[in-house]
Amino acid sequence: MGPELEREAPNVVTEARFRSLLQSAYHAEVVCKCTAENRRAVWYGEWIIRAVDNTQKREKLLVLARRKSGDADEVVARTFKTANGLISFLYSMGFAQINIPLYQGGRSSQVLTHFPAAPNHR
Repeated sequence: MGPELEREAPNVVTEARFRSLLQSAYHAEVVCKCTAENRRAVWYGEWIIRAVDNTQKREKLLVLARRKSGDADEVVARTFKTANGLISFLYSMGFAQINIPLYQGGRSSQVLTHFPAAPNHR
């Protein structure tokens, strides 16, 4: 493994590291894994999120915390099954405007803008 690859390994991050990457030179890219459908006013689909640097050369997939599976670590991509869940997560990361692709293979970039913190509506 060369030094460049070692420096970038692993190409996955958990939520805490994802948040810190967004504060630096990375943006979030939402990828639609299957075409969404609207059922009873709720959009269902499957989305993943990656942190991508401004050069588009480095990307890191958002994953759940690593789990031990037998002798090996298991890394599972964090997936969002509803648009509401995706919006809630991105809002918690500081995004005030969110664009969600609804068709399989669709992608959208989410750029973190530094506005005053939004009030917590619960």
